[in-house]
Amino acid sequence: MGSIATIGDRVLDNVERVIVGKHQEVRLALVALLCRGHVLIEDVPGTGKTVLAKSIARSLGCTFRRIQFTPDLLPSDVTGLSIYNQKTQEFEFRPGPIMSQVVLADEINRATPKTQSALLECMDERQATIDGVTHQMPDPFLVIATQNPIEYEGTFALPEAQLDRFMLRIRLGYPALADELRVLDAQKVTHPLDDLEEVCTGDELRGLQAAVRDIYVDPVVASYIVRLVSSTRAHPDVYLGASPRGSISLYRASQALAGLLGRDYVIPDDVKALAEPALAHRVIIKTASTIHDVSSAHVVRELLDSTPIESARRTVGGPRETSPSAVAD
Repeated sequence: MGSIATIGDRVLDNVERVIVGKHQEVRLALVALLCRGHVLIEDVPGTGKTVLAKSIARSLGCTFRRIQFTPDLLPSDVTGLSIYNQKTQEFEFRPGPIMSQVVLADEINRATPKTQSALLECMDERQATIDGVTHQMPDPFLVIATQNPIEYEGTFALPEAQLDRFMLRIRLGYPALADELRVLDAQKVTHPLDDLEEVCTGDELRGLQAAVRDIYVDPVVASYIVRLVSSTRAHPDVYLGASPRGSISLYRASQALAGLLGRDYVIPDDVKALAEPALAHRVIIKTASTIHDVSSAHVVRELLDSTPIESARRTVGGPRETSPSAVAD
């Protein structure tokens, strides 16, 4: 798995020339990319959400389109539409901005539910059906959506079906004082994004995405993932727990993180590191519990502390032997 770690570090270092002091957050975005997943960045304006999406696109040599979501945005403005050509007397399909490899859905919660639903098929099935004709999304395909968590006027909350299609939810947060000084220094004359170069081709990325699937997950670790996700459905403060898609997302993300860290097998620490970004946005807290400041992130952290990890059995001749120390709680 050296190639995944090597190329991953190369992309990570390149993006961090622009996004300063957010190593873990950038790595999470790369994890989603390697898993063919999508990312929801939830943070206040000015923290680098748009710049992160542009930096990833330029580092990978991918096509990039930005969609500014507004209340008057129509579904056809996102997916495209068929226009009648009077010369040929035929309808021609004009693709929308979603037909790009890296798509930034900026302020996604400002669009109406009807427009938000235009992304459902694109994100899950990687295709868009317009006027009865199915059009495939480009490969690779990554949606990075942003929203402001503290602004509610003129917004439409994302429905559960939409949230469930995001593999990870990331919060960038404000930079540390030293990091903010580095940002000011880096932008004295020009923006570092202007000089960012491609460090990974599309073919290399597709190869990495295929290699991630081969990273070994011990049955003990897979059982831990399923029990952890299942426990969100039985928690007394939870109205709706994580879906099986949450289990799959956590499973795939753990494989990608292990590959980025140079391993060809997953350990429970990988699962624990990704549990909150992969599950918290899929968990809906009861109204009575929110009054007492119970959050979905708090529930996931509580379940991480209370869900035990089974002891591993060493298997002879299996894909890989997992040592007891690797799965110790």
